[in-house]
Amino acid sequence: MKKIQILGTGCAKCQKLAAVADEAAKALGLAYELEKVTALERIAGFGVMFTPALVVDGTVKVAGKVPSLEEMKKLLA
Repeated sequence: MKKIQILGTGCAKCQKLAAVADEAAKALGLAYELEKVTALERIAGFGVMFTPALVVDGTVKVAGKVPSLEEMKKLLA
């Protein structure tokens, strides 16, 4: 099972990133868990300076932007 984490304070971009990740994971038929990480100390623990950020299985994949659905599928595949 993939662990997908969205790092951010809950802003509009953070919500959009979560929605795109969810849609891409479903399109790929992945078994996954989606977690929203909003605590600044946890976000800093990933070494992320810009939000929103996408973490897949503990690896930061994207920070500071929201990828397209197609880009997201590649990041999750």
